[in-house]
Amino acid sequence: MGKVIALANQKGGVGKTTTAINLAASLAVLEQKVLLIDADPQANATSGTGFDLRNVKSSIYECLIDQVNPREIILKSEIDGLDLIPSHIDLVGAEIEMLNIPNREKVMKSVIEKVKDDYDFLLIDCSPSLGLITVNALTAADSVIIPVQCEYFALEGLGKLLNTIKIIQTRLNPDLQIEGFLLTMYDSRLRLSNQVVDEVKKHFQQMVFNTIIQRNIKLSEAPSYGKPVILYDAASSGSANHLNLARELLQKNGKMDMAGAKQRVE
Repeated sequence: MGKVIALANQKGGVGKTTTAINLAASLAVLEQKVLLIDADPQANATSGTGFDLRNVKSSIYECLIDQVNPREIILKSEIDGLDLIPSHIDLVGAEIEMLNIPNREKVMKSVIEKVKDDYDFLLIDCSPSLGLITVNALTAADSVIIPVQCEYFALEGLGKLLNTIKIIQTRLNPDLQIEGFLLTMYDSRLRLSNQVVDEVKKHFQQMVFNTIIQRNIKLSEAPSYGKPVILYDAASSGSANHLNLARELLQKNGKMDMAGAKQRVE
């Protein structure tokens, strides 16, 4: 049975979708079977994985609202082992349409259960909000990765997210764990970046991933070509960072021996 991991932070621009795309691609390269679920109406994970939004006929919206079987809409990516459930702008209206559905917080969970056994990891790219779709994602997830950008307002709003997670643990999904806090957009030349790293590690200690995602031009360019960075420039630091993150995640979940996990890419 696959592990479902949501990537969530209601603060926009923290590298959440970039992480979702590139972590999924890196896990697939490391021979894991991965399903990336785009649960953001902006559908950036869909376009960033190489799919033209104009050609997407069915999306996560149809699964949530019309009970379409997710197997009917799964798309195969350019990377062997990486599949996608795409998103669409229609998802904006889904929250209102779901208000009258019984157990509306658990609709996505029932969708994911249908394909959970087909994958090693299922990553959900959440929208930058704490609305009903994000609540659905956290209710469906086994754990959550929280990207935190190495900038001035890094910790702003984290309290609200952690409170939401606590409420979901209490009322909807008692098994939900925090997989870890992931530091993103790190620039070693900036004192501020280093201060944020120290602050986050002081607050959350062992819950912070050892891997830090650095600012990287290739990482920023890759989505405009519809490619994960490992296909766009495998030698870039952005590609190395996400491979290291994937190895760390595998080690943490007992899917990679210590020797393999230590083979970090610099």
